[in-house]
Amino acid sequence: MDLLHHLRVFQQVADCGGFTRAAELLGLAPSSVSAAVRQLEAHLGVQLFQRTTRRVRLSGDGELLRARCQALLAGADGIEQLFRAGDRPAGLLRVEVPARMARRLVAPALPGFLADYPEVRVDLGGSDRLSDLVGDGIDCVLRVGPVRDVDLVARPLGHLRQVTCAAPALLARHPGALDLDGIAALPAVHFGHAPTGRPEPWEFSTAHGVVERPMRGRVAVANAETYIACALAGLGAIQVPRYDVADLLADGRLAEVLPAHPPPSLPATVLFPARQRESRLLRVFTDWLHALIAPHAEL
Repeated sequence: MDLLHHLRVFQQVADCGGFTRAAELLGLAPSSVSAAVRQLEAHLGVQLFQRTTRRVRLSGDGELLRARCQALLAGADGIEQLFRAGDRPAGLLRVEVPARMARRLVAPALPGFLADYPEVRVDLGGSDRLSDLVGDGIDCVLRVGPVRDVDLVARPLGHLRQVTCAAPALLARHPGALDLDGIAALPAVHFGHAPTGRPEPWEFSTAHGVVERPMRGRVAVANAETYIACALAGLGAIQVPRYDVADLLADGRLAEVLPAHPPPSLPATVLFPARQRESRLLRVFTDWLHALIAPHAEL
């Protein structure tokens, strides 16, 4: 029996909480995944999963094996990558990136990465959702903003410079809103929650530190594409990473507001499961991301 193979199958089923999703990620038939788990259980002489018609969950022995399995498989994968393809990284990397960042920053530069590493394949997901890295079989996720998931390893990539901006026509209708004392009179587009009429505190940098101003708006959005589209439509001001609207600022479709008081920069972070810590493929990819983001970040 190929013990490493069977342990990898077990690990995937445990991560996904089911056989069907695990089979999809492994590229195997569900029957093959079930058979591999049964063979592993027979080999070890224990029941690893408690199976019902609705769900599959780890038994006590399964929990013990999973705790040991992660480090073992990470070490085995590291050994394989060390000597595979002439010491060059190889294999499939599943990556999740915010949708607009994937479109504007990562995807245009990805051909260069793939040219440097011809044995690497990338499954690039563009989503603003909070991913379940383990359950979805994702190797790493890039997130912008504060990181709250303490169960993942975090690698900081830098802090993205931000800008406050709005459509010139909107600013022309609010000439008194172009300083810190009057900025709260400028309509804002809210990100990530429904408009309630209550003000949202926006942050601005000053020589004496960060100050807040209460911004109100009648429109809220759930993703970066719509956020910027609303600004272009004159629905309100927005605060975004500067690289994301550099072309719109350059051609005048958006105008910077309070350039002397930019919003604080946003942290960009790669998150990955602890079992991926020794992955050389992940390391070279995150090094590449770091270099890609560096021109737009305060390191």
